Amino acid sequence: FFHFYAGICSALKLTVPSHTIHGIEGQPLHLSVDYNFNATASEIQIIWLFERSQSNPKYLLGSVNQRVVPDLEYQHKFTLIPPNASLRINPLHLSDEGNYIVKVNIHGNGTVAASQKIQVAVDVPVTKPTVHTEPSSGVVEYVGNITLKCTVDRGTRVAYQWMKNGKRLHAGPNYTFS
Repeated sequence: FFHFYAGICSALKLTVPSHTIHGIEGQPLHLSVDYNFNATASEIQIIWLFERSQSNPKYLLGSVNQRVVPDLEYQHKFTLIPPNASLRINPLHLSDEGNYIVKVNIHGNGTVAASQKIQVAVDVPVTKPTVHTEPSSGVVEYVGNITLKCTVDRGTRVAYQWMKNGKRLHAGPNYTFS
C-alpha cells in the first residue's frame, strides 16, 4: 500500500524558487511556478494563497482548467499566468511581503496534489540623501569641528558610507561616525 501511495505522489512535480524573492515597491513582481505530471488529467486546479506571520492564509485566486476564479477584492492586483501556475502581482506594496502558497491538484485516475511556499520580501528604493552641516556656514577655522548629518526619507536596508575625494573614510583622530 505504501509503495503505491509514494508512486502517486511522485506523479506531480511542482517547482518554485527556493530563495526569497525580492520585489520593488510599486513595481510588478512575477512568481515563477512550473509543474509537470506523468498521469492523465481531466481537471487541473491551481490555488494561490497569501499568509503573513500570525495571520490566517488569504485566498487570492484559483483556476480549474485555466478558467480563473479571482477573489473579487484582489482581482485587479493578482493575475495567473498560463499555461503554468505562475502569479503576477501588480503593483507590489509593502503589505504584500510574506509567504505565497501555491497548490496544484490534478484529477484524473484519482487525484494528486502538491503545494509549495514562496517567500517574498518588498524593497523600497532609497531616496536621494540630504546632508546637513553644523555650523551651517560649513566654514571652520583651524581648531573647530564640523558635523555632517546624512539622512534619507525612504528606503529599506539603508547603508551609509562617507567618502572624501572618491575614497572611503574610516574612523580615526580626524573623523568620528555615529
